[in-house]
Parts: sequence; structure tokens; C-alpha cells
Amino acid sequence: MEMLSILFIPEVFLVWTSLAKTIGLLGVILGLVSYTVYAERKVCALIQDRVGPNRVGVPLTLLGLKKDLPIFGLGQPIADAMKLVLKENFIPASVNKFFYYIAPKLAMVPPILVLAVLPFGSELFGVPMVIADINVGVLYVFAVSSLGVYGIVLAGWASNSKYPFLGGIRSSSQMISYELALGLSVIPVFMICGTLNLPGIVEWQVRNGWLVAPWWPKGLDWQMIASGDWSGILGACVAGFSWQRVALWLPMLISFFVFLVAMFAETNRLPFDLPEAEQELVGGYHTEYSGMGFALFFLGEYAAMIAGSGVIVTLFLGGWSFPLVPDGRLPEGVVVTLANVGAWLPSVVFGLVNIGVFFAKVCLLLLLFIWVRWTLPRFRYDQLMKLGWYFFFELALVNIFLAALVLVTMR
Repeated sequence: MEMLSILFIPEVFLVWTSLAKTIGLLGVILGLVSYTVYAERKVCALIQDRVGPNRVGVPLTLLGLKKDLPIFGLGQPIADAMKLVLKENFIPASVNKFFYYIAPKLAMVPPILVLAVLPFGSELFGVPMVIADINVGVLYVFAVSSLGVYGIVLAGWASNSKYPFLGGIRSSSQMISYELALGLSVIPVFMICGTLNLPGIVEWQVRNGWLVAPWWPKGLDWQMIASGDWSGILGACVAGFSWQRVALWLPMLISFFVFLVAMFAETNRLPFDLPEAEQELVGGYHTEYSGMGFALFFLGEYAAMIAGSGVIVTLFLGGWSFPLVPDGRLPEGVVVTLANVGAWLPSVVFGLVNIGVFFAKVCLLLLLFIWVRWTLPRFRYDQLMKLGWYFFFELALVNIFLAALVLVTMR
């Protein structure tokens, strides 16, 4: 009992709960990275009228049985990981070894650090589902995510080869170009929500509706839904419509579109994969890498996709909130104790549902990333630069004034 009381000292409680959330989130993200690769290969195969991975499953032959259990090839990511771990790490003689070694780590770490400030759920056992609840979460996201380009540039320069060098230069100019539009596109979000805190932005959307939704029910609660009070539900739906919200929908939709496209460019995904461009640059900045060096670049790209999708979900798609229904928290004044099982059990269930909702939204955005990659052609380099500087930069800038005009008119 004394040990339990020590665990619930505020400082100790903060340390071990933060550590538990970090380990749990890393486990989920690494698993999601592996199976995003699997999903990409399956979606690619469907688009190209192929089968895709369908062999590697449960190796029952190792247990003396005559046939393995393929289970749709779900064991393929495990086989890929084992291959990359066991593969020889060949290092060309002419590379700058220090920067060559450190580059893949610099590409992998920033997307993981971004996850620290993303609220991936509401609460679980009374603990907020965010690792670091800081007041400048969005600024932290931009500051950390921009470091990823250093890994790519260092890989291109340290490889001492013309193709990786060209890929690194392309990546640096591309990220500079689209980070401007990326940063400007979220300013209307701050103007409307009045905070840079990511959990605060999600809370605003829980109360007022998703930023990309032109309509949202007002005053809807679980008791109303459970009781089948159709007059109350209809009243909440009618109360959720307002011309002010419809007017705000246009700048929010523009912000969402600019942010989404800029995130494609930031993560080097087609049609913005000029730093890799296999047909032109062999493999771009990771041409001279093999084994775990290549694996870290590979993991970094998919981790950046997941982190970017998480930021989009948090800023525009309501975060962990379920569409068009309340968040399911306990009513005010209910004390959660071990003796009050009936009180805390619904809270735990809704907390798990909210976590599931967040990752379901992230998975849908990952499918969008994959679908775009296998359906759109790559831009030429001059087209990519013109799109960033002549279109998205100006559109994001004008959208700030449009949002400000709408807000002033509403007041």
C-alpha cells in the first residue's frame, strides 16, 4: 500500500504515466508504420490489377506441419523487417562517415518527436492522452518537423555521389517552399480557436464542431441519444446551423486544402517526391544506403506520414472526437474511484473509443496518401516550385485576410 501511495504522488505519477503513454504510443506507431507499408503494397496491387503480398503468414511448417497459413500475407512486414536487419550494411569508401551515419537518425527522430504533443485521445483512468501538453504545441510541431530536412541534406552531401546530392538539394528547396504555405495555412485556425495548444484546439472542435464542417449539432448529449428524444435531437440539429459557421467554412476549407497538399510536399510523397525520383535520380538521397540505414529512411518517411496525418486530424478533423456526437466523458461531479466501478467503466470505454477514433481518422488519411501516390504523376521541378511560390503561398496569405474579414463581420 505504501508503494501504491508513492506512485500517486503528483510528480511520480506524472513521470510513470508519461513513460507509459510514450511506450504505448511508440508501439502503436511502429506497428502502424509496418502495416502502412503493407497497405501501400496491397492498394498499389489493386490499382494495378495485381495480387500483392499474399504468401507470408504463420510459418506452421516450422512446427512440423505441411503447409503455412498465409492469412492474406499479413506477415510480410515482419519478413521485410527481418530482411533489413540481417542485410549487410555496405558503406562506400568515399563517404563522410560521421554525417553518413547520423543522417538516417536525423530523418527518423523528428517525426517521432512530433507525436509527443498530439492528443491521441481524451482521457483514460483520468489521465489526459497526450504526452506533452504544452501551450505552443503547433509551434513545436513546425520547429521539430523542419529538422527532418537536415537528415536528407546530410545524406545527399555525405554520400559523395551526384544523384544523392541532387536529391538533397531538391529536398531542401522543396521544404523551404512549402513550409511557408504550411505555416500560413494554420493561422486562421488560431484566429478562430484562440489558442496554440493542440488539446485546446480539439476541445474547441468538440464543443463547436470540426473546423472543416459547415454544420454541427448544438446541445446534443448521450442522454438525449439514449432516450430517443427525437424532438431534442432535431432541435439540436436545427440549432447547429448558422450562417456564421457556413461563412467560416470557406476559409477553413482553403486552410485544410493548402495544409494537406503542403504536407504531401513535406513528406516527399508523390506527386512531390522529387528528392527521390527513381526514374531521374536512381533513389535520390538514399541511393548509397543499404541495410538499417535505408530502413531508417524508409521508416522516417512513413512515420512522417503518420505524424502529418495526426496533425491534420488534430487541427481540422476534430482530433479524437467522434463525428456528430458528444465525446462521452463522465458528467461533472462524478468521482472516479475503484469502489465506484459503475462510474469509471463508461469513462474507460469512451476513452478507448476516442483513441480508436483518432487512429481510424489517421488511417483514412494514410489511405489518401497511398491512393494519391499510385494515381497521380510526378510534377516537374519547375512546376513544383511555381505551385509552391505562385499559388499556395498567395492562397494561404489571402485566406488569412478572408478569415479575419469573416470574424470581424461575425462580431
